[in-house]
Amino acid sequence: MTSEANEPTGQGTLLPRLGLIEDQPLEARAAAYVQLHDELRIRLEGGDVAATRG
Repeated sequence: MTSEANEPTGQGTLLPRLGLIEDQPLEARAAAYVQLHDELRIRLEGGDVAATRG
């Protein structure tokens, strides 16, 4: 995987990151999608936790 595919997802970086993932072999692509899913889930769930504490 490239270092760009390992960076946290930020505003405006999702589409380029998806392009990098799609260019990878199947096994690496699957792992990259799992990592992306986990990062997005953590960001979304983290927003819920921060909102309930504030």
